[in-house]
Amino acid sequence: MLLGYSPVSQALLGTFFTWGLTAAGSALVFVFSSGQRRILDGSLGFAAGVMLAASYWSLLAPAIELAEDSGKFGAFAFFPVAVGFTLGAAFVYSADLLLPWLGINEPPYTALALSYDSRVVKEKYEHQPMRHQEYENELSIRIGRTALLSEGLAVGVGFGAVEKSASTTFESARNLAIGIGIQNFPEGLAVSLPLRGAGFSTWRAFWYGQLSGMVEPFAGIFGAFAMVLAEPLLPYALSFAAGAMVYVVMDDIIPEAQISGNGKLASWTSILGFVVMMSLDVGLG
Repeated sequence: MLLGYSPVSQALLGTFFTWGLTAAGSALVFVFSSGQRRILDGSLGFAAGVMLAASYWSLLAPAIELAEDSGKFGAFAFFPVAVGFTLGAAFVYSADLLLPWLGINEPPYTALALSYDSRVVKEKYEHQPMRHQEYENELSIRIGRTALLSEGLAVGVGFGAVEKSASTTFESARNLAIGIGIQNFPEGLAVSLPLRGAGFSTWRAFWYGQLSGMVEPFAGIFGAFAMVLAEPLLPYALSFAAGAMVYVVMDDIIPEAQISGNGKLASWTSILGFVVMMSLDVGLG
């Protein structure tokens, strides 16, 4: 633990680190051309692998241990974890449905990078093939917004749970932040690159790419603060963050990485991302 820092402060530092790597990844738009779709798909695959590994080693495994140690559930220690995991997925699904209903359906390059559900975006552009770059642009921004929200929440919950059990250590929370930061590096490019292809200047593409990561510190603070106030809910909260991340991976990131003919590349970069995150959590824990 960082001496003299509360869990909320540590979560803030951790999510500022992940946001910084998002910005660094977005800066790659100055190097790569907008037409390199393989880079985008490979980046999305890597992000998916990291998020899946982090969901288990940094969130679900500690949640199960906490439920078992509490002694309240006996043979049903899986129950709070299953409930939290399902609620996390349902939260992201509900957000996808609710945001357009609230009128948050502006073009992809609006502030804070809020946009449509991927299916709505596809329907919007499928009869306008000449606007495919706008489709890529809008969908990638949406992925960035949803994924980074769930990742920021996961880092905050990780720091808020420190020392609540043998497995919820500062090292595990730190490793989660490092792993999320590593996968945010290519994810920043996955947001900024389609913007460049849609005709934005390089600087504007970079700006909106790094801006997509700004949600992480806010989500991180919320997650850590909630854990400080509601310690008995830790198994639910950890699994909630895991469910949110896994849903984003399955519903958004993997399908998007597969649609442009680079599916094998995305699959292997997913394996690479999974191995990197697993190695961080197990080797440095």
